[in-house]
Amino acid sequence: MNLSSYTWLFLFGIALSVTSCKPDAETVYVDQEAVTPYDLKIPQGFFPMPIPDDNPMTVQGVELGRELFYDKRLSGDNTQACATCHLATSAFSDSDRFSTGIDGSVGDRNAMAIVNLGWSYDSFFWDGRAKTLEEQALGPVTNPVEMNATWPEVLDKLNSDAFYRNKFKIAFDIDVIDSLDVAKAISQFERTLISGNSKFDKVRAQQDSFTASEKRGSDIFFDEKGDCFHCHGTQMTMGFKDRNNGLQQTMVDEGVGGANGNPNDIGKFKAPTLRNIELSGPYMHDGRFETLEEVIEFYNSGVNVNSPNIDPIMTKNDTDGKRNFTQQDKDDLKAFLLTLTDLEFIENPEFQDPN
Repeated sequence: MNLSSYTWLFLFGIALSVTSCKPDAETVYVDQEAVTPYDLKIPQGFFPMPIPDDNPMTVQGVELGRELFYDKRLSGDNTQACATCHLATSAFSDSDRFSTGIDGSVGDRNAMAIVNLGWSYDSFFWDGRAKTLEEQALGPVTNPVEMNATWPEVLDKLNSDAFYRNKFKIAFDIDVIDSLDVAKAISQFERTLISGNSKFDKVRAQQDSFTASEKRGSDIFFDEKGDCFHCHGTQMTMGFKDRNNGLQQTMVDEGVGGANGNPNDIGKFKAPTLRNIELSGPYMHDGRFETLEEVIEFYNSGVNVNSPNIDPIMTKNDTDGKRNFTQQDKDDLKAFLLTLTDLEFIENPEFQDPN
């Protein structure tokens, strides 16, 4: 028989018969021609996603990454997965202000939304400490206030499972699973988490139209009155620079500067995507705001203009940092932000738990 023709049928039988974590000597050897390049669908108006040469996208790699993203065995006590703190219903962010680790430890930052991360280039996490998506995927597993595992113990679980040995063999042509291979698979899955079919996108494609309030809010977002787009982008509505938005008067969290040791970066944080912002609260790096109304009011009247390294955009309209929005302005700006909700993305069955 041609082994390639029956690979998936054989794997399916093995997957049904193997219990998690149970050592098993069975190994399937796979014709690598069975590996299929993944067709990444880029929304209209987005530029091409940069894919690293050493981690090309494949259907098998993405499927494996999805399994790992939802697998609680990546944590020290088998109770938490990546998806525990990045819920699909919350735009792959955490609905709690701070995530709770496996031993009850609580972090001090809100879990960022995993949306369109493939375009983040060289800055991941709020403080930009990871320079690739693969490096970012490694971090939570060993973080003591998150999944609190060690890679040797995680790899022992995965290498003792014939299902994963076979999945990694197919995707990466390896016989022994390494942490870098795990990170590559998870990163491939995360690169597919693309949101680009909101009402905002349909309006830009002339397939829909704004209400009067949404149009006024859009004007505020993109003109000098709000000037939101300089930090949060235009078509993609995501930031590509680290910014100090005047949230802190006293540096409780030094952000990028705390990670890289550069005093000129103290107080700066990665500007998050606004995609599905309606669903990804609470807001800011420390989750201090529960509602979009609070966020808008902060930018209207609450900016700490004397915060070290504050971005000039935050003070250029007025020396006191106030936007002087009317209540109508605030209502309209919120109406516009709600047009960034993409329910097709939130409900996409290809992004949900495969088990």
